[in-house]
Amino acid sequence: MRILPDPGFAQTAAGLLDGTQSTPTQPVAPPPPPAAARLLQESLPDSALILLSLLQKEGRFVDFIQEDIRLYSDEEVGRGARVVHQGCRRIIAEYFTLAPVRAEPEGSRITLEPGFDASAIRPTGNLVGNPPFTGTLAHRGWRVIEIRLPKIVSSHDPHIIAAAEIEL
Repeated sequence: MRILPDPGFAQTAAGLLDGTQSTPTQPVAPPPPPAAARLLQESLPDSALILLSLLQKEGRFVDFIQEDIRLYSDEEVGRGARVVHQGCRRIIAEYFTLAPVRAEPEGSRITLEPGFDASAIRPTGNLVGNPPFTGTLAHRGWRVIEIRLPKIVSSHDPHIIAAAEIEL
């Protein structure tokens, strides 16, 4: 639709179409290079397996998740959840330093300016239009500041997150 507002362009286009004007001989500038695509990093499973193994060892996390809790009363599930919570919380505290993504207390009014970090902030609810967005902080989020996972012995298979137990 450049023909309507640009008479010079319209005249050049008409001349090219009816053959009275030839194509310009000036070299055309190449298009700008595309923006560098963000490369996805392949994650190595060993760290995830180490963490899962620690959560199982101290909190019986995998046992709890794999159990069909519909077979138990709420009281029994609550007792089990307390054991899992205590063990998993101990592992997180020992091997990670965490900090909230947002410092404001939950319930605070927040304005998200254009260019906000979408990996750190997840808008929810009625998202219409473009930033700035104003909303209420429902969860402060968590950021890992430091990781102190143990090293594994090369002969250890990290896929074994809990060894089978044989009572003798």
